[in-house]
Amino acid sequence: PESTAADEFQKNFKFKLVKKYQCLNGLMLKQENRTLLNEIYTELYITEGDTGDVNKEHEVKQIEAASRRNPTEDTPIKCSDIFKPLPEQDKPIRRVLTKPLSEQDKEPIRNVVTKGVAGIGKTVSVQKFVLDWAEGKTNQDVHLIFPLPFRELNLMKEQKLSLVELLHVFFNEMKEMEISRLEKVLFIFDGLDECRFPLDFQKTVTVCDVTESAPVHVLLINLIKGNLLPSALIWITSRPAAADQIPFECVHRVTEVRGFNDPQKEEYFRKRISDQNLANKIITHLKSLRSLYIMCHIPVFCWISAAVLERMLGEAESGEIPKTLTQMYTHFLITQTNIIRERYLQKQESDEEMLHKLGKLAFQQLKKQNLIFYEEDLRECGIDVTKAAVYSGVCTQIFREEFGLHQSKVYCFVHLSIQEHLAALYVHLTFMKEQRNVLKQNQVCRTLSDVHRSAVDQALKSQTGHLDLFLRFLLGLSLESNQKLLHSLVTQTGSSSQNKEETVQYIKKKISEDLPAEKSINLFHCLNELGDDSLVEEIQQYLKSGAQSELSPSQWSALVFVLLTSAQDLEEFDLNKYITPDKIRDEILVRVMPMNRTLQDSLDFFFSPLRNLLDQTLLLSHLDSRNSSSMFKQRVCDDVPQLKLSPSQI
Repeated sequence: PESTAADEFQKNFKFKLVKKYQCLNGLMLKQENRTLLNEIYTELYITEGDTGDVNKEHEVKQIEAASRRNPTEDTPIKCSDIFKPLPEQDKPIRRVLTKPLSEQDKEPIRNVVTKGVAGIGKTVSVQKFVLDWAEGKTNQDVHLIFPLPFRELNLMKEQKLSLVELLHVFFNEMKEMEISRLEKVLFIFDGLDECRFPLDFQKTVTVCDVTESAPVHVLLINLIKGNLLPSALIWITSRPAAADQIPFECVHRVTEVRGFNDPQKEEYFRKRISDQNLANKIITHLKSLRSLYIMCHIPVFCWISAAVLERMLGEAESGEIPKTLTQMYTHFLITQTNIIRERYLQKQESDEEMLHKLGKLAFQQLKKQNLIFYEEDLRECGIDVTKAAVYSGVCTQIFREEFGLHQSKVYCFVHLSIQEHLAALYVHLTFMKEQRNVLKQNQVCRTLSDVHRSAVDQALKSQTGHLDLFLRFLLGLSLESNQKLLHSLVTQTGSSSQNKEETVQYIKKKISEDLPAEKSINLFHCLNELGDDSLVEEIQQYLKSGAQSELSPSQWSALVFVLLTSAQDLEEFDLNKYITPDKIRDEILVRVMPMNRTLQDSLDFFFSPLRNLLDQTLLLSHLDSRNSSSMFKQRVCDDVPQLKLSPSQI
């Protein structure tokens, strides 16, 4: 009878989860059309293992780097299999981040951390995992799954309660079931990067009793450590920079959601767009613009592109088809604003007022590097929280009707890049309307180029690169073509061709300085948003001419930008063409190779033989060093002819 009662409870519990998770989150489709997740879900590319140390670059640049990564180096894993050993692993895995398995480490996989940049599909992966379990398709050895998003746990950060009480708040039906009787349960903590309470694994008190009261962060830490419910499975999702809050000894497997690979991008558009001819047009257009096609690794960007291009290519709308990020996001903003306009005919404020308030919110939270915000954050920006749902086309409201006594609502923008675009729009419009530079504490400002210089300087100073995409958008919004687009939403956008030239010259000056490689590349993207490709054209003409003169620092940066953004695979790169006799080859490699993982990965296919050769040569270290060196140099010339080097040049 006890087993029968547990089975009946599980059946009802699954039914409620199916009801909650069967429809794709409203972020992904028109809200009036509830679409089943299983109908449109496109498998994401997920890999086991970590790609390296914490990456402090802007996440868009991490996506660009991933697009160049050699897929043969990855270990793909299905989302439904993250708690299972891979086929080639005949023994359970323990600490995959640190060392080979020792005897004491041979334990089942208990804690999994899944990394991925904003909008890459982590939350949808969680939704699909839970739905498949609730529908009886996968992981049926798990008795219960408890999805506990950090954005909702944040609302309880001041509370002190037991694990049992916490589950009662989120899952009211758990009052009928004693959790300690269950052998295998899974806790899913989605969005570690959104956590707003401290996670101190060193000083937190130990809690082993599920009925003992403690702050939420203490319960969470003890669950992860295994003090509470040691047989429970733990799945944590996070953006990369926040994932290192979990100590490596508490992590038994790391996976990374890499978004869509190229075939999956096409599959998404063919599922999303019912007219296959139109889907082909959209795919062809995006493929012709590498910077946009790379962004399609992010599912949310695919959705944005589909929303914009479906209307522009399918309804024969007049106007230029978006070719830059700023154009794409500005068109998307107009589309979403029109939806709000159609849905709420009796508006109490203008589009301009709404965008100003949302932009201010976006800008203030971007400075704090926050992705989510609460009612008090909205009030600070003059947004009436009782009417916040009106903004749901752009600002997504996420709330639970059955949240006990806690009816507070959580807000976020659909994607970080939309927040960055709105923040840039706020800075741009504040200057145009009020001649103020909000980047410098609202100082009165004479020209738009002064605002641009402030933005360039602040972006270059940022160690995390959190202002890089914001800078691209801010500069792109100053173009007359984008200002014309905004005329339907705002007034006094003005024109600033002279300011544009001043900004271009300032960026070129910065490129000529000794900047970190990734900063130079972002400035080239900024020039691209401004419609200026003079440096790129200069280096392309130089390459075609076959000239032998030494390249300037700006030209070297331009050369690397051309290599990175070329749609064609690089089969040969002869450094001899670009080096004067008095220039040491190593100096050039120092300039070219630090383009972070992006260029290194793009050239992986002909540097991998070097790694193999180096491994072999190290084994010869007991030989005479001169002989070993000679052997290695000759092998490089023989095995890697793409480098076009003689032994004396190695």
